[in-house]
Formats: sequence, C-alpha cells, structure tokens
Amino acid sequence: TLSYYADKHEVKLKGVIYFQATEEVYYDHLKNAHKSPNPSLTFSVKTHDRVYYMVAPSSEAMRIWMDVIVTGAEGYTQFMV
Repeated sequence: TLSYYADKHEVKLKGVIYFQATEEVYYDHLKNAHKSPNPSLTFSVKTHDRVYYMVAPSSEAMRIWMDVIVTGAEGYTQFMV
C-alpha cells in the first residue's frame, strides 16, 4: 500500500494506492498532468479506478519511486499466486 497526502507538510492522509490495483507505472511523456509544478519530473501510476500523477524532486528519485512501485505491485501479485 502506498499512502499519499495533499502536500509534504500535511499530516492527514488523503488516500492510499493498493499495489494489487496497480496496472502501469510510466513517465508522463505526453504531459497529461497539465497542472504539474514540474512536468519533466512527473510520472503516472495507473490503477483500475484512476490515474495518479506524482512529482519527484529529481530524475533519479523519479526512477527509484517508479521502480519501487512496480516492484511492490509485482511482489504483491507473486505473493498472492
């Protein structure tokens, strides 16, 4: 499970993304996240219900986050089989 908040200073949970619901994790090369504060560091997490747009502080952090989310989703799938 990946928990997310409105911003980095918020303490109240805004929602969760379940690894089992994750279908794809990809770089937003089409720039679909028009309101992103940094489109070049925006990536997408597609689930059964919606697409989440996330912004990383650096390209290296974006790559790491994408890898971790994919690994979590794959690990959940393998564990449940």
